[in-house]
Amino acid sequence: MDFQILLWIQENLRSECWDTFWTGITFLGDHGQFWILLSLCLLIPKRTRKIGLCSLAALVLSLLCTNIFLKNLVRRARPFQQYAQLIPLIPAPRDFSFPSGHTSASFAAAVACFLGFRDQNRWLPAVCPLILAALIGFSRLYLGVHFPTDVLAGCLIGCAAGTGGYYGVKKISGGRP
Repeated sequence: MDFQILLWIQENLRSECWDTFWTGITFLGDHGQFWILLSLCLLIPKRTRKIGLCSLAALVLSLLCTNIFLKNLVRRARPFQQYAQLIPLIPAPRDFSFPSGHTSASFAAAVACFLGFRDQNRWLPAVCPLILAALIGFSRLYLGVHFPTDVLAGCLIGCAAGTGGYYGVKKISGGRP
């Protein structure tokens, strides 16, 4: 079923203008660079400092779980390596496919930010990172570099890492982030 979903996306959703859009979206998730930068920026104002710490903690948890542990344990080949019909739209990633590191890092930081900003009743900055995380996850499917189950696992791991980062910092700091 993973293959059928990717093939459907390739045959029905891809177009030149969308190719550029989704390539740009996935670029934001490369090496967690957007999320790291966002987290560092959140460290500057006192009001968001703990949210930045939560996000950084979540990113570390995500990195350890996905890129260090699970990718090397599962060692799943990329979709285009298994099915010649699937054509990736970006240069072939060199690491393993399961789980999606882009998606995991994105949801880790986004969930940590959501929980932190929710505590401050600031809903726009709480929800926007979640939307971007979902877009980054879908971009991995659109570009043909992950299976849907890779992205789903990345999302779940990221949500757990984001929650862990939030509550870890909350516990260490003795109060709300």
